[in-house]
Amino acid sequence: MAGRSLWLPGMKLKKQVTVCGAAIFCVAVFSLYLMLDRVQHDPARHQHGGNFPRSQISVLQNRIEQLEQLLEENHEIISHIKDSVLELTAHAEGPPLLLPYHTPNGSWVLPPEARPSFFSISPQDCQFALGSKGHKTELQMLAVYSLLPFDNQDGGVWKQGFDIAYEPHEWDDEPLQVFVVPHSHNDPGWIKTFDKYYYDQTQHILNSMVLKMQEDPRRRFIWSEISFFSKWWDNISSQKRAAVRRLVGNGQLEMVTGGWVMPDEANSHYFAMIDQLIEGHQWLEKNIGVTPRSGWAVDPFGHSPTMPYLLKRANLTSMLIQRVHYAIKKHFAATQNLEFMWRQTWDPDSSTDIFCHMMPFYSYDVPHTCGPDPKICCQFDFKRLPGGRINCPWKVPPRAITDANVAERAQLLLDQYRKKSKLYRSKVLLVPLGDDFRYDKPQEWDAQFLNYQRLFDFLNARPGLHVQAQFGTLSDYFDALYKRTGIVPGMRPPGFPVLSGDFFSYADREDHYWTGYYTSRPFYKSLDRVLESHLRGAEILYSLALSHARHAGMDSRYPLSDYALLTDARRNLGLFQHHDAITGTAKEAVVVDYGVRLLHSLMNLKRIIINAAHYLVLGDKDAYHYDPAAPFLGTDETRLNQDSLPEKTIIKVDEVPRFVVVFNPLEQERLGVVSLLVDAPRVRVLTEDGQPLAMQLSAHWTSATDMMPNVYEVSVPARVPALGLAVLQLSRAFEGHATLTASTHLHLHGRDLPVRRHDALPLRVLPIAASDFCLETQHLRACFAGPTGLLQSVRRAGEEQDQRLSSEFFIYGTRTSKDKSGAYLFLPDGEAKPYAPKDPPIVRVTEGPFFSEVASYYQHVQQVVRLYNVPGVEGLSLEVSCLVDIRDHVNKELALRFSTDIESEDTFFTDLNGFQIQPRRYLKKLPLQANFYPMPVMAYIQDKRSRLTLHTAQALGVSSLSSGQLEVILDRRLVQDDNRGLGQGLKDNKRTWSRFRLLLERRTTANKVQDSRPTSFPSLLSHATSMHLNAEVLVMPVAQEKTALPALRSFLPLAGTVPCDFHILNLRTLQAEDDSLPSAEAALILHRKGFDCGLEAKNLGFNCTTSQGKLVLGSLFQGLELGSLQPTSLTLMYPLGTASANNTVIHLEPMEIATFRLRFG
Repeated sequence: MAGRSLWLPGMKLKKQVTVCGAAIFCVAVFSLYLMLDRVQHDPARHQHGGNFPRSQISVLQNRIEQLEQLLEENHEIISHIKDSVLELTAHAEGPPLLLPYHTPNGSWVLPPEARPSFFSISPQDCQFALGSKGHKTELQMLAVYSLLPFDNQDGGVWKQGFDIAYEPHEWDDEPLQVFVVPHSHNDPGWIKTFDKYYYDQTQHILNSMVLKMQEDPRRRFIWSEISFFSKWWDNISSQKRAAVRRLVGNGQLEMVTGGWVMPDEANSHYFAMIDQLIEGHQWLEKNIGVTPRSGWAVDPFGHSPTMPYLLKRANLTSMLIQRVHYAIKKHFAATQNLEFMWRQTWDPDSSTDIFCHMMPFYSYDVPHTCGPDPKICCQFDFKRLPGGRINCPWKVPPRAITDANVAERAQLLLDQYRKKSKLYRSKVLLVPLGDDFRYDKPQEWDAQFLNYQRLFDFLNARPGLHVQAQFGTLSDYFDALYKRTGIVPGMRPPGFPVLSGDFFSYADREDHYWTGYYTSRPFYKSLDRVLESHLRGAEILYSLALSHARHAGMDSRYPLSDYALLTDARRNLGLFQHHDAITGTAKEAVVVDYGVRLLHSLMNLKRIIINAAHYLVLGDKDAYHYDPAAPFLGTDETRLNQDSLPEKTIIKVDEVPRFVVVFNPLEQERLGVVSLLVDAPRVRVLTEDGQPLAMQLSAHWTSATDMMPNVYEVSVPARVPALGLAVLQLSRAFEGHATLTASTHLHLHGRDLPVRRHDALPLRVLPIAASDFCLETQHLRACFAGPTGLLQSVRRAGEEQDQRLSSEFFIYGTRTSKDKSGAYLFLPDGEAKPYAPKDPPIVRVTEGPFFSEVASYYQHVQQVVRLYNVPGVEGLSLEVSCLVDIRDHVNKELALRFSTDIESEDTFFTDLNGFQIQPRRYLKKLPLQANFYPMPVMAYIQDKRSRLTLHTAQALGVSSLSSGQLEVILDRRLVQDDNRGLGQGLKDNKRTWSRFRLLLERRTTANKVQDSRPTSFPSLLSHATSMHLNAEVLVMPVAQEKTALPALRSFLPLAGTVPCDFHILNLRTLQAEDDSLPSAEAALILHRKGFDCGLEAKNLGFNCTTSQGKLVLGSLFQGLELGSLQPTSLTLMYPLGTASANNTVIHLEPMEIATFRLRFG
């Protein structure tokens, strides 16, 4: 099996020579055939039509020259093959190596693949994306958007709504039941850091809560952020803990949602959303023994349908949302559609339905929650009683409730309750009572709870009012509603609508669209995803290493202390999903605090991966010795500070081989180019068993014109096993017989600049700008504009003509009037203007056998477009990277726009949380900024012939402002606050790399009906491209340079292949009773992706098959038996079947995510 893990596995020598001989013969015959073919189809003949005898001679001359050239090419090819064979038979130490060769027209040809892969999809698996089964929902958000006028009319006291009227006798038959729900919204970092908020406010809120709730059993409170709650729990006495358990047990205190944070729903990736939910739920189950039933999301800036899906799969029955476009709130209020069953667009029945309550007014604070008139509601926020630190902006203060005023006050409040109730279908009313960091002093508990209790007592004692009012938790409200409508919790109440779609983009007033935060602080949005892919890799490798070590009875020698680091990393990634963290909307000092946490965990995860890889690659496990002071492997890169870009590790090569371990975190075998930095130009790269690999030698550039001295980039195409580890050897070579050197042209564009170069690498420096040029691989030809080095067009192998695909940079300004763009809002001063730097760019073109690239250096951005010349996923798309630095800009945003001839009209597609695709429509009736959407992993445009997908490695804002275009905002620098409470602009920009892949696919079966549906799916190639971009291989050099090494072996964890529509989202070792130690159980989380077969299938470079959702887990992991397997709810709180060792065949429907509790025998 070992040879399988790398490219170019060897054969017996004689057989190889025979094969080469046959190949030479074939090439010769084929070349002659080509010559004849070319002579017959000579375009010159058609042009001249034989009418001009005097040109006949020149035509003949041309023909002869062509033939000579062809013979010469043929001769070159054959002699090249001969030389390879001769050279390799001379070095008869190992099997021969077929090298790529350079043809006279300038392109590199790779030898045929030793082991071609296949692509086989069963027709049944193509039915899902055709979507005939999907149910029609009454409320389709895309349709609602098309329908609404967005006219923002003045609605009176409820400014964004309308006047609400009611008849006094409406409640005579069925009284109004009011639940006032006290809450305190605690941001885990925003204006202050997480710790500062905890010490200044949160601990006092929770301490007073225990005290004050025990004073009266009618009091209620809800809490949602487990990050804060767990920190407090660690600091309180066992008596206090017992009191908390009592309060939860008797229903006074409810834990809502129960995630580590209340996550952002625009930029967050579904791996991290699930992970923070599991972290919170596991904590609650272990410490309090409680399972959340209702979701509470009052502050995320727009809402994604991924959240209801995850909550439903975690067995929650109801949820609440608040920040939705004011025009949609008004429309839903007018039609009594504020409560609905939220269903996934791709759901063929109703299995994803969850009951959702949308709050109707502007905010979740007290003035906007008791009813439509904030001037009145503010008088019932008793924290604002005269003499306090905050007052009512409407100039009428609250009054303490006394026997003298209770009748008048209660009547005033009841009027608001009744009006609010008219917006909903049931006679049960939800009235939240709270705000940010409320209830932090005992006086505030008294003011709110005592005054409200007096009001409730008055109302409830008067049957003529037909109202019953009380404190309640969120689930108290939902339970009462279900009871009134006569249904089981979680089912659809009769007459309530079904909705599908999402709630982006959000505006809270006027044209103030919250679309800026889709890009704000892109450096950290990128770091977040690097940490996420490391966490997933570390979880899986740790679980495998630990299971193998236990299986071998070696677990006492394994560093179990890594588990505490893993928990810490889960929590730091979870913390960053908070809606003021990944959003880029916190104060500068808070951003630094998040950055330090992310970097700290990234470094720890690299250590965990190294420790696991160390154990797994040892041929002789008895030789395993963990030394915390001297890790067996070095890291692939280092980061100096939380805001530094990574620096790749430089490997010292010597005559003694250096070993390198390559980790592939994907569940599919991966064929790709592995690049290493070394300190010498003459290097040999061998497989673990000593077979030489062909390699490309390129320069490592520190700037547009400087090669880094004594550092070289070595690139080898390698196959790395699925979720596995491959071993490579590096040593110094005396003659680089397998070294293929990349050549570089540097265009200085008329600038006289010094160039620092190496002798070992060919470099041509040209003072003038280039003319337009093209780069070609076996899959793609990309053409570039000479003066700019920017992409112009692309042609896929086997196609007749180029397709326009040009890229250009643009700049958005901000308004001159009072409201300007800030961390949250995007308020541009009109359309973008082309980016016009003061100097033309320096353009550097590098060509080599395994990759070629074009780098354009502008003043504020450096763009690199790279083409990989390898079979499969890596070679089928263009890699585009931008290094952005706009620290000298004022109130500017930098955009990258791609333009094509694709007739996409007003439609484009963006993903939601990397989990699903949402069709979008560019709406002319909305301002420009309203047409931007979050792009966590991809966006695409299409027509009946083609689809162009922009894949991204970091969340950014995206739009398609006209037909055939896609544009992404790369960074924004804004010097003022945008009046949403932050009190700062965005001035802490960093040098930031943004990484993309551009994938152009041919559509084979497109039809109008399918394209107008509210669902769309990527192809399998597109899914794989996204995975490759987001889960890069990790290259770790063995740390010891000189000492003799134990034998190292590739590690292949999987006995079979995983169907290529399955994704192993996580294999997460669960905590033991002592939460710093691992238990014997792990959570296996699987996702079956929905995909579209209507795009031309290509060889993906790995064997890709699908199985109608069937996966046999029993025999999946090589060398490990499954002791037991139990299907559970998403966050493991509810078993969904019995644990068994025999029944290990699982079945998943497309798009579904499923969790299993497993134990290896």
